[in-house]
Amino acid sequence: MRNRRRRAPDPYDGLLLVDKPSDWTSHDVVAKIRNFFKLSKCGHAGTLDPLATGLLVLLIGKGTKLSDQIMNGDKVYEGTLHLGVTTNSQDADGEILEEKEASHITREMVENVISDKFMGPIEQIPPMVSAIKKDGVALYKLARKGQEVEREPRKIEVFEFDVLEFKNPLVKFRVKSTKGTYVRTLAHDIGNELGVGGSLDALRRPGSGTLSVDKAFTMDEILECDKETLPEKMILLEDLIK
Repeated sequence: MRNRRRRAPDPYDGLLLVDKPSDWTSHDVVAKIRNFFKLSKCGHAGTLDPLATGLLVLLIGKGTKLSDQIMNGDKVYEGTLHLGVTTNSQDADGEILEEKEASHITREMVENVISDKFMGPIEQIPPMVSAIKKDGVALYKLARKGQEVEREPRKIEVFEFDVLEFKNPLVKFRVKSTKGTYVRTLAHDIGNELGVGGSLDALRRPGSGTLSVDKAFTMDEILECDKETLPEKMILLEDLIK
């Protein structure tokens, strides 16, 4: 049997805050950082969709032990709802299923629906294009085959939901909610409540728990480092537990 060569233990343990670029999956970012710096342990604490940008928390070495703690933190998102457009993925990456006239929708109508239906504890049905598993198979794999299965509603809580700008059919918003919130599903459901449908045009995560994208680095900035200088951009475990 062929022996696999093990990578040396990671010389540094802690967090690396990445400002994820659009069109990269969270897995893409982890794989790039792990392979570029030849790390033995590297994961992330909370997926961002390929469409989304913003804070992606990478866990390196013994920092992986903080996964649950960080993932359990509340999340902040800023996004753009496109009224009148329904897609199969609930965002701009999907195939358009239906388009409806939405010019009669006002900012007040949007804000009233949000305050009436999308604040506090609510339930949402996860989208088919998600990593949630049904009978051991990820939903997005079933979706690729054109299959749709019944999904159990999931309980989340929305603490803040503010309309930042309204230029029909686009609604820019900021939301703070518990982990596991599908923001594209919020966009989809708000559009449905308004009777015109909706999808997510853009999404950015400024914060997760106590961590902020203001302290994050771009992929280009990180890849300018070598293994010796990478810790300069990390939050080391020894500093977290002081």
